[in-house]
Amino acid sequence: QRAAEENAQVMRLLDLARKLEGVARHASTHAAGIIISRDPLIEHVPLQRATKSESPAGARPAEGEAAAVMPMTQYDMTAVEKIGLLKMDFLGLANLTILDRAVTIIRKTRGVTIDLAAIPLDDRKTFDLLAAGETVGIFQLEGAGMTRYVKELRPSSIQDIMAMVALFRPGPMANIPSYIRRKHGQEPITVLHPVLEPVLRETYGVMVYQEDVMAVAQAAAGFSSAEADVLRYAIGKKIRDKLQQQRAKFIAGCVDKGLPAHIAEQIFELFEPFARYGFNRAHAACYGLIAYYTAHLKANYPVEYMAAVLSSEAGNAEKVAAAVAEAQRMGISVLPPNVNESFETFTVVADAIRFGLAAVKNVGYGAVETIIRARKEGGPFTTFLDLLERVDPRALNRRVLESLIKAGALDSMGRRAQMLALLDSSLDAAQRLQRERASGQTGLFETGQGAPEPAAAPIEVEEFSKDELLQMEKEMLGMYISDHPLRQVHAALAARVNVALHQLPELQDKATVVVGGIITGVKRATTKSGSAMAFVTLEDLTGGAEVIIFPKMYEQVHFLLKRDSVVVVRGKVDVAEQQAKILADRVLPLNEADEVDPVAATGSRNGGNGGRAREEAPHLMALHVRVDTARVGEEGLHRLHDLLGRRRGEQPVVLHLVSSGREVVLNARELRVMATPELRTELETLFGAGSVWQE
Repeated sequence: QRAAEENAQVMRLLDLARKLEGVARHASTHAAGIIISRDPLIEHVPLQRATKSESPAGARPAEGEAAAVMPMTQYDMTAVEKIGLLKMDFLGLANLTILDRAVTIIRKTRGVTIDLAAIPLDDRKTFDLLAAGETVGIFQLEGAGMTRYVKELRPSSIQDIMAMVALFRPGPMANIPSYIRRKHGQEPITVLHPVLEPVLRETYGVMVYQEDVMAVAQAAAGFSSAEADVLRYAIGKKIRDKLQQQRAKFIAGCVDKGLPAHIAEQIFELFEPFARYGFNRAHAACYGLIAYYTAHLKANYPVEYMAAVLSSEAGNAEKVAAAVAEAQRMGISVLPPNVNESFETFTVVADAIRFGLAAVKNVGYGAVETIIRARKEGGPFTTFLDLLERVDPRALNRRVLESLIKAGALDSMGRRAQMLALLDSSLDAAQRLQRERASGQTGLFETGQGAPEPAAAPIEVEEFSKDELLQMEKEMLGMYISDHPLRQVHAALAARVNVALHQLPELQDKATVVVGGIITGVKRATTKSGSAMAFVTLEDLTGGAEVIIFPKMYEQVHFLLKRDSVVVVRGKVDVAEQQAKILADRVLPLNEADEVDPVAATGSRNGGNGGRAREEAPHLMALHVRVDTARVGEEGLHRLHDLLGRRRGEQPVVLHLVSSGREVVLNARELRVMATPELRTELETLFGAGSVWQE
C-alpha cells in the first residue's frame, strides 16, 4: 500500500492485477472428454470453437472438403456436470494400434491368425517374461518403478496384473509392498475387523480398487449400494464438505453394526489415499487385459511384436532408439534400411527387423512409395544408375538420394564415398535418358538390349572410415544401427564404471555412481551470475542420461565436452518421476580413468595425484541384505555366499542376520559385488521383498 501511494506505476500495476485476478488464463480441451445431451447442446451450454480448431478425433477431411471445426463448451467440466449434462472420457490407446499391427505382421510372416480375445490367460511364457522384468513395450508395466514391483510380484494370473495396474496410482501405491508380501506368504493376511475379510479376500486384505471402498462401506457400516457410491464419489473428487458428512455417517453406521469407533476411524483412514486417484475395477480389467495381450505377443512372437512397436513409434526418434536397444538386447537383429528390402516402415525379414525407408531423415512417404512401386514393377535395383533411371526424379531428388546413401540404404550397390562423388553426374545422366525415352528418341550409345550410357567414367574415391560411416548413420537415422563406436572400447569402459545408464532410475536418490559413455550432445548455458555450465547427453550401449556440469566443474573439464568423446563421469544421481540425471563432480577421458577403483578414478590429468584422489574418494554404496536365519537355515546362507561369489565387483556387502527377534550386523569384508538389479532380484527371491537395499 505504501509503495502504491508513493509510486504511480506501482498503483497502476496493482490496479491492473486486481482486474486480472480470477480471470481464466486460457481455454483448453480435455484430451478425451465428450459432453452428451438429449437436446442440442446449444440449448443448455454456450459453445465456442476449440482453441486449436482441431477436427474431432484427429480426423482428416476428404479432398476438397473444409476441415471441420471441433466445438467445445465455454463452461468447465464441473459446471457442465452441475447443469445436468453427462461427460464421458473416450480413450484412444496407441497400444491398440501396436497390437493390431503385430497381429497383421504375424499373419503375413507366419501364416498364423491370432484372435486376442481367445488367447489363453494362463500362458506360462507370458508370466515368466513379466517376472523377469522384460516390460519394455508392455502397456502400463513399463518404467523403472513399475518394473521393479512386477518382478517382485511375479504375477501368475490376470488378476495379479489388474491389481498391479490399479495399485501403481498415487492413491493406493503405498499398499504395493504389503500386497506383494501377502501374495507370497511373507506377511500374514490381516484385516482391521473380521467383517472385512470376505470382501477383501481376493486382494489379500488390501484395498486396491474403488469398488473395495464401496464394498467395505457396505459390509462395515451397512451402506446401501447408492450410499456407498456417494462415498466413493466424495472421496474421488475430494469434496471436503461431503467427505466430512460421509465420515460421520460411516462411523455411526459402523458403531450401529457393533464395530468399535476407533476401528471405524482406522478403516475410514484407509479410504483417504483413494482421494489421490484410484482405479475402478472395470478400468483395471481393461488395462490389465491389454497389458497381458502385449506381454503375450512379446513373449511368443518377439520379432513381430517389436517390429509393431517400432512402427508405431516411428515419428519419435528417442522412443525408436529405446525400442531398437530393447530388440537388440532380446537378441533380435535390427538391420539398416535397404532400397531392395525395406518398405515404408519397419518390417520383419526372417528373424530380424529391417528399418523402413521413411525412417531416414529427409525421406518422405512420397519418395518411399515411388521407390517401392518401381521395385514391384521392375524387380530389385541392380545398380545405382538402375535406381536413378527407374524412379521418378521428381520424387527422388538429390537431397533424398544423399540421405539414402548416407543411411546405408544403397550399400548393396557400391561404396558410399563413390556414390556421393558421382551423385550429380549420375543424376544428370539418368534424367537425360528419361527425357530421351519420353520423347521416343534412341541414344547414340544405347544398344539393342537397352543398355544405358554410363553416367560418368568410374573414379576411385577412398571410402569413408568406419567412424565416419557410423556418424552418417546416426545423422540420418537418429541412432547407430550397424555398429556402435562404444563396442570397440566396451571392455575398457565396463572396467571403469559401477552402473549402466539404464539402471539409474532404479537407484536411490543422491546415490554416488560412476558411469561412462559417449557424448552425443552438449548444451551450454549461463547462470544468473554469468558463469558457464553445461547439460551433456551421455549414452552407453544400454541407454542414455543427462549429465549436469555445474560452473566450478565446467571450468576444469569444458575442453572434454565434445560430441563423440568417450568419458567416465562420477557424480550423484538425481532421481525424480522415473527419470534420472547425474550431477557430476568429476569427468575424465576414458584412458585416464582408474580401472581398479571406479569411484577413485579422480586423479589429475597429469597423473600426479592419483593415489591421493583414491584416498579422498568416498566409498561405494554398500549392498545390505537382511536374512532371517531361522527361516532360510544353513542351506540359505550357503546359497547366499555362492550367489554373492558369482557377482564379484567393488561394492562392499553388509549382512543383517535376524534370529529370535535380534539383529546382528556383519560387514562381509571378504565379499565385494557388482550390485546389479539382477542380483537384487535373485536375493529378494531368496529372502523376500524389501530384504535388499543400498546405502
